[in-house]
Amino acid sequence: MLYLDRPAWPWRGRLWSHLISDVSPAELHAFAELLGVPRRGFDRDHYDIPADRFAPAVWLGARVVTSREIVRLLHTAGLRRPKHLARPEPLVGPEPLVGPERRTGAGGGGSAQGGQLAAEVGAGG
Repeated sequence: MLYLDRPAWPWRGRLWSHLISDVSPAELHAFAELLGVPRRGFDRDHYDIPADRFAPAVWLGARVVTSREIVRLLHTAGLRRPKHLARPEPLVGPEPLVGPERRTGAGGGGSAQGGQLAAEVGAGG
């Protein structure tokens, strides 16, 4: 089931609601996409929904509850992710072929690719 509170949270000159699912994050993401809410509106365990999306969310089946009920429903479902427990997003970047923690032996390549690259460079290839 999907739930939202009334638009009462001011930010950037607008009022916002919180949209949650007591079933799964997948259900929540699918519903938000149906509403046309971008993924950047997702915050750990809920979507921030602008006031102009409130009526369409209710029309599509989301149930209106209080803000306290939002938190209670998330806790009961085991889907609450408070800020102090939320894991930071992993840094994504290119993995070095050979780094200090990956070097092994005299060849210098700790991974199959790194070892192969070192062998090719050493052989002039």
